[in-house]
Amino acid sequence: MPAPILKSQRFRQEREADWSQLDRLLRRIDKEGPAALDDRQLLSIPVLYRSALSALSVARATSLDHQLVEYLESLCARAYFFVYGARSHPLERIRQFFLTDWPNAARALWRETAAAGLLMLLGTVISYVMVLHDADWFYAFVPGAMTGGRDPTATTAFLRSTLYGGQHEALSLFAAFLFTHNAQIAIFAFALGFVFCLPSGFLMIYNGCSLGALFAVFVEKGLGFQLGGWLFIHGTTELFAVTLAGAAGFRVGWALAFPGERARAEAVGAAGRQGAILMFGVVIMLFVAGLLEGLGRQLIVNDWARYAIAATMIVAWSAYFYWPRREASDAAV
Repeated sequence: MPAPILKSQRFRQEREADWSQLDRLLRRIDKEGPAALDDRQLLSIPVLYRSALSALSVARATSLDHQLVEYLESLCARAYFFVYGARSHPLERIRQFFLTDWPNAARALWRETAAAGLLMLLGTVISYVMVLHDADWFYAFVPGAMTGGRDPTATTAFLRSTLYGGQHEALSLFAAFLFTHNAQIAIFAFALGFVFCLPSGFLMIYNGCSLGALFAVFVEKGLGFQLGGWLFIHGTTELFAVTLAGAAGFRVGWALAFPGERARAEAVGAAGRQGAILMFGVVIMLFVAGLLEGLGRQLIVNDWARYAIAATMIVAWSAYFYWPRREASDAAV
């Protein structure tokens, strides 16, 4: 039994001087900042970090004492944030987010995105068919505050006027409510994903149900094409954002249910960080959708122009996220 103890002590004695030196440099940086060190000391930190990382790998592989492994893990973590941490200019960080972090996170979740999109489409089709067969189903799918008079009892003239600015105040209120509704769906779809994906899936279906019921009312009055232009000029961006939020929720829930070789907490943490990057991008997409909703839809009343903008946005977003890039970097986790 004493052999492992002697082995651990010898291992520590041979390397402890380097660990102590690295610890002292990091403590000084914490107190006084990097400027307190000279060039030689700064250049020594990456070397000492890699040495400590190698020691940590050996300690884990040979099952040395637990306290030593914990100490090395803490030391390596502190050194990692200095060696690889974000010390770049804020503009460089913004550039990295838009060029790599955000699209990589979206591309890594393409399966979850497809699943969220299919669930939303399923809800749209189901509610559309049900409302066409029985108009009373409309009120089960669409909240009263969301209708603004756009329900099965509305006249064709009234519905048409809501699409082309005939009632500016009512139109603006409805547009604001629709945007807020979708933003809430996006936030909750991500936040509740940890419950094994179930709430996120339900919210994707529910959002589709609201969309399908609304289309059923307008289609029955012969205004389906016109509603599509009015809705999708901003909806291709907004609904894409909601779908990505659902995908982020799915990733967290899936990591919780099936962590794989990782510890469950580690898997969920990695999924959460990846989802957070995606959700920051979702906020940007919702902002863009708000601009299209508040300006483009009010100023552009030609149906084909609305559809052209909608198509341009979905193609642009798809190319941004999924177009192959030369730098094949993994999604940030």
